[in-house]
Amino acid sequence: MQVTIDKNSGYCFGVEFAIKMAEDEMENSDQLYCLGDIVHNDMEVKRLREKGLIVIDRDQLAELSDCKVLIRAHGEPPETYKTAIENNIELIDASCPVVLKLQHRVKTAFDKMERENGQIVIYGKKGHAEVIGLTGQTLEKAIVVMEDSDLEKIDYNKPVTLFSQTTKSTKGFYELSQKIEERIKNSKGELTELDFNANDSICRQVSNREPQLQKFAKENDVILFVSGKKSSNGKALYQVCLSENPRSYFIENETELQAEWFNPEDKIGICGATSTPMWLMEQVKNSLETMEENLIEA
Repeated sequence: MQVTIDKNSGYCFGVEFAIKMAEDEMENSDQLYCLGDIVHNDMEVKRLREKGLIVIDRDQLAELSDCKVLIRAHGEPPETYKTAIENNIELIDASCPVVLKLQHRVKTAFDKMERENGQIVIYGKKGHAEVIGLTGQTLEKAIVVMEDSDLEKIDYNKPVTLFSQTTKSTKGFYELSQKIEERIKNSKGELTELDFNANDSICRQVSNREPQLQKFAKENDVILFVSGKKSSNGKALYQVCLSENPRSYFIENETELQAEWFNPEDKIGICGATSTPMWLMEQVKNSLETMEENLIEA
């Protein structure tokens, strides 16, 4: 077997930056709180927990005081910063710059839509950490859509400004945008710039991985896509691999490998989500090589 790790896979800048900030902070203190999992990968969360990173939720945040809390790359709504000030909590803000810029754009657009009796629509997963931060810029008035059934929430007689969660599929965003356009036309009989404003706010570091993964999936006989099961980005990118290569397998770690997936002459490609650490893909590679040695000896 020939095993290759995709050089374009692994952490995006935002996740890498957040983890570096957490590790630097923990070098000087016994513990650091983190609001939510720092990354949607249980293996990495466990590694950092052993270093002293304590994951909390928003209810627990409200009960803390006089401590340090890390804000992860996904960003947070204004309410979190308000709680921190009230409770004398020092925030270590590792919000991704791309997400912070998007939050500002959503807030500006929301103020405009309020004046024009319009709506902010966000293409994303309801309850996702980044989406919570975005809807927080709109006093929770933004409409979150992901499935066709969600489109029923929109009033097509009012102006619509559309944004996307940064880690969503580019293809999915443009398909959704087209559906909204068609519904506005059906409702109003025409479509003007005042009726609909679509903003492709998907992170290019994420969206550029789609064509790279398509090429990688074609070049290999078997694809092992390594990702945490909570990762929205992981689910989307795995589908990119599967569409190009039916012998693509989604695994969380090396313990899920199955010998029947492979033939001795296979070229095997290992890749992952923007939340997948390189050390985990290396572990999968090492396990594959051990598996091959055992098969040869047998």
